[in-house]
Amino acid sequence: MTSGLGPRARSTGGVRGRLRLWWRYAAGSVIAGVISQTTFVACYALGTSPLVASVTAFVAGAVPNYLLNRQWAWRRRGRADVRREVAPYAAIAVATALAAAAVTTTADTWVRAAVESRGWQVVLVGAAFLGTYGFLFVLKFVLFDRFVFTGPRSAPPAGT
Repeated sequence: MTSGLGPRARSTGGVRGRLRLWWRYAAGSVIAGVISQTTFVACYALGTSPLVASVTAFVAGAVPNYLLNRQWAWRRRGRADVRREVAPYAAIAVATALAAAAVTTTADTWVRAAVESRGWQVVLVGAAFLGTYGFLFVLKFVLFDRFVFTGPRSAPPAGT
């Protein structure tokens, strides 16, 4: 008799395991998102271009995001396979950064033409940056789950 669950759900502990994975991914994404958002707003508020602020924010958030996803959400331990794990993760992360840079550059152009207050410009372009990452949140989960952190998981540490 089959469980009715897909192979990914069965391999990650059923529906409960998938929900735990989703919540760990979400929590790690929030942590990395706060780092990226804070970096973006600080850089942009200090006068850097949206492109420079987006790239700086990407770099600030990408490393903690990778580590939280790999070690905490997907429970990967040991040495990472560059070809099967690091390169696809980097490609997804860079695509997200490019999307954020394009959106924030466009938002900056529109906002500067419509809003005189620098404070509101920072808020609105910062919202565009955050919106880009929010929009891509689910897509990134699917891509990470299907193409980056594939294969058998390590056992969770005792006590978790």
